Amino acid sequence: MQSLESEFKTYFAQHQIPYEDHTTSLKKLDFSFGDAKAKTHFCFDVKEKRQHYTQQNWQQLEIPEAYLFILDDLAARKILAFAPNSGLVLRDNLNQKYYFFSIVDLFLMPKKRVNRTIKKQVETNKGKWLIDLRNGKACENLSQVFEAMACYLKDRENIFLNTLECYGDYYGEEIGRGGITRQPGHWKIDVTGTR
Repeated sequence: MQSLESEFKTYFAQHQIPYEDHTTSLKKLDFSFGDAKAKTHFCFDVKEKRQHYTQQNWQQLEIPEAYLFILDDLAARKILAFAPNSGLVLRDNLNQKYYFFSIVDLFLMPKKRVNRTIKKQVETNKGKWLIDLRNGKACENLSQVFEAMACYLKDRENIFLNTLECYGDYYGEEIGRGGITRQPGHWKIDVTGTR
């Protein structure tokens, strides 16, 4: 099977999409494309689920293994460094599906973070996120992945600046209600107390 990195390079070439390849960089996300002046420049990392995870090695599992992906905490923070026009594309090689996660999804979705012990010269920890693939946008092919990216860029201002209620509908999370109903008088108090 062709690697996801190679698949993206082929797709960019076939569709004559100018792009930047950063797959050898430790400081940048794997790919970027689009027009920064038009605010459509987008950076993303690519990852693959190549095999099943051994359940006994991950005792904290509350996610069915079929939907589990284990992401490095450092990789997630690197995506955050390129926000708001950044995200993650995963290919589940076992189920032939792609998943797109915008930075907003990665930030807001429920996840379990754990430290995995590693031992080279000395024993230390490596941060891992146990994430549910169902919280990403499922896609059948790379064309749908690019459509999901375009939708995110188109909705970005609304997501970041206009949506008042909790954003997203994520597996493993139930959003309830809290507090009292806000009235116009509360905003007056807020403004006078902070200005």
